[in-house]
Amino acid sequence: MFDIYVEQAPVLMPAAAVVFVFSGVLSTVLVSGGAGLALIALIIRVVATTLFTGMVVQLVADVQDGRRDASVSELLRAVAPVLGQLVAVAIVVGIGIVLGLIALIIPGVILFTVWSLAAPVVVLERPPGLGALRRSRELVRGNGWQVFGVIFVLGILVAILTGVLGLAAGAASLAAGIVVGVVLGVLTAPLPALAAAVLYLELRDARAPEDLPVAP
Repeated sequence: MFDIYVEQAPVLMPAAAVVFVFSGVLSTVLVSGGAGLALIALIIRVVATTLFTGMVVQLVADVQDGRRDASVSELLRAVAPVLGQLVAVAIVVGIGIVLGLIALIIPGVILFTVWSLAAPVVVLERPPGLGALRRSRELVRGNGWQVFGVIFVLGILVAILTGVLGLAAGAASLAAGIVVGVVLGVLTAPLPALAAAVLYLELRDARAPEDLPVAP
């Protein structure tokens, strides 16, 4: 994951900057306009995050042959047809995880783990409806602790990095805090998507024999 992050930074960073700086500024303006516009801001953030996740998944699939053939615009065009399904799956996953966390936390953690590969499934397999949730659960089955461990450790590392640098910049000045926040957002945004894409490809290839039809 980190190898891809470093090697594909010339594509990942500009894409993250375009998606998240634009959506971040627009969301900030809307939030300041009142509670009603805050909901629109939340929707914009969900769409932006989902769109970028899809682009990163497509990028990871593209570099499996050892080189990148697609440009940022081509990645965007590849994801556009499934953007609606990606957003729908992201909303269902978000609601399910929140409800699970409310229900004694453990169910939320389980759903978070078994549905963590839904976005790569949508982009690369394009199952109908919410079939990506079932497919993600099938891929994670038997590897739940490993998948959770990767996502959890990555989340802790990102939280520590953004927390320490964000506090340091905020202590200096408000403007510095905003700038550092945007920069950290752009730098860390690819990591969860890269983790999901790499985990998906590893588990898909590991389960490939199980997915083959049984000979009569």
